[in-house]
Parts: sequence; C-alpha cells; structure tokens
Amino acid sequence: MGNWFFESHKGFKYGYKINKVLYDKKSKFQRVRIAQTESHGRIMILDDIVMLTERFEFIYHEMMAHIPLFIHPGAENVLIIGGGDGGTLREVLKHRSVENVDMVEIDEKVLESSRIYLQSISSQFHNKRANIIVGDGIEFVKNKKEVYDIIMLDSSDPVGPAEGLFTAEFFCNCYRILKKDGIFIGQSESPFYLKEYFKNFYKRLKRIFPLTRPALTCIPDYPLSFWSFLYASKKYDPVKHFVKKRYRESRIKTQYYNEDIHLATFSMPNFAKDLLK
Repeated sequence: MGNWFFESHKGFKYGYKINKVLYDKKSKFQRVRIAQTESHGRIMILDDIVMLTERFEFIYHEMMAHIPLFIHPGAENVLIIGGGDGGTLREVLKHRSVENVDMVEIDEKVLESSRIYLQSISSQFHNKRANIIVGDGIEFVKNKKEVYDIIMLDSSDPVGPAEGLFTAEFFCNCYRILKKDGIFIGQSESPFYLKEYFKNFYKRLKRIFPLTRPALTCIPDYPLSFWSFLYASKKYDPVKHFVKKRYRESRIKTQYYNEDIHLATFSMPNFAKDLLK
C-alpha cells in the first residue's frame, strides 16, 4: 500500500495518507484491510474500495438507520443485510422500540476486523438484542418465514458477493418477509457516477412496493461525495408520515441526522428527477 492508498475510478482518483496497515487478510470473497490514516482515522477497504472512514462513517449509518425508524411507528424486529462493520446496528439499537435485530453478514473477516480495530463502530456486537449471523443475505431472505418491520440493505457496491442483492428476486423476497406496514431501505450508489445502478435499483423497487422514494445526501467517503438511498414501503410515506416531535422526544444523539435533514433528503434536483422518469 505504501504511504498512500488511492481509490481509482473512471477518469479520477482520490487518496488517503496511510500511517499504518492494521489488518490485511483475504477472505473467500474479498481482500479486507483496515488502515490508520493521517486525516480520517481508521478506514476499511474491501478489495480496493473504501467502505468507511472513522471520520465520516456516522453520516451513512445514521441515514440508513434513522430514516425508516423515525417513520415506522413502533418497529420491533429489524433485519440488516450486510453491515458487518456494525455502524448501522449501533444506530438501530438506539431506538428503544427495537426488540431484535438480525444482522446477516456474508464475510466473517469483515466482522473480525471491525470487532478488533473499529470498536467505536462495532460497539453493539454483544448487545443482547443483536443476533449476528454469518451467511448469505440472499439465501437468508429466500428461506426466512419470520416477518420484519424494517429491512436495511447495508451492502457494498453491486459487484462480486453483493451483486445478487440488487435483483428483482431479492427485492421480492424482502417484500414477502416484511409486515403489512413494513419498510425497506438500501444504499443505491451515486446518482452522478453510478447513475445506471441508481436508476435500475429504483425501477425494480417501484415495480414491487406501492411507495418508493429516493433520498440524497453527502457522504465524503464515497466517489464524488453525492450519494443515494432508496426508501420503499408498503404503507408509510417518508415525508407525509414523518413527525418531527418523535425525533425531538426520542433524545437520540446524532451527529448528522435530524428532522430538517430527514425532510430535505427527499427533495430531488431536476437531473435526478429526469433520470428516474
């Protein structure tokens, strides 16, 4: 890795100055690395893509968890597909209504490296309400009969082991195991850089769920910083059913997410509206 790690994409790259490589192992699925950087704390790299930095991870994890949890009136049973660093799990368990979280992570090395070197992010791995499963999320939802209030797709990019998590079959299985007022949310890439993934993800969800809304935010860890989530629900509109009072009275501590951010994230610029027509 040398003194610098560069993440390269078509026509551009950006880098981090590395002080020390803390973990570097090859799993059955990918190369997993944790490195100490000069400017962003510790970072996780899967193959050659940065998954998170300690400096900015809270933005992604707060948006993934709190958007659906502050819409659903009383989610008790949550499923996280992926999320092996533990950040989404940490945020979900801030909600007192949640009684059980199944987190299905395919790569044991991601869990291992996070447990050892990203302890502020993986801090809830031993929480009694957390059930951590090493396995394939695609097979899990295919064979599951238990009903969830919320499903969160906290996956890496749609290549390699994560490719099957972006198919119509997978989304149909997620729909099946959600309750009649269930909510689905997933990270859906950059509408600038990976706009075809964003568009196709939206179209597939829209065919399955009665209500699908894109959400946009800024995550400096990812290419071009401009990032998206897709929210899909059997019942609840993420704007119409959002009650500001619930966030204020919850007293949940967040660094990025709040009631104003929640509402603003569903406002679409014209280029995104045109892309999704």
